[in-house]
Amino acid sequence: MSSPPSLSPEQRQAALAKAGEARRVRAEVKNKLKMRIISFDELLVEAETDDIIAKLKVLSVLESLPGVGKVKARRAMDEVGIAQNRRLRGLGSEQRRTLLEQFGVQT
Repeated sequence: MSSPPSLSPEQRQAALAKAGEARRVRAEVKNKLKMRIISFDELLVEAETDDIIAKLKVLSVLESLPGVGKVKARRAMDEVGIAQNRRLRGLGSEQRRTLLEQFGVQT
C-alpha cells in the first residue's frame, strides 16, 4: 500500500483550512434548508456551479428538508433508485426530476 504524499507544513495548513471551509459551507447549506431560507430546487441549481455544494450527499440533503426524516429520505432514494452514497453532482436528469417532484415545492 502506498503512503500519502508528504506535504510541507504550509501545504498541510492550507489543506486543513480548505477542508474546514468546505465543512462550514455544507453545514450552512443544510441549516438553510431546515430553516426554509433556500428550497431544494434552488439548491440543485446552485450545485451545478458550486463544487462544495455539488459534493453534498443526497441523503443528508433530503434529511435536512423540513418534514423529511431518515426513514422518508431513505425510502424516497430507494424508490428512485439512488445509491445511499450518491452526491448531488452525480444525480441523473431523471433522478433529479423525480426528487424535485417529491421535494421541490415546499410550503
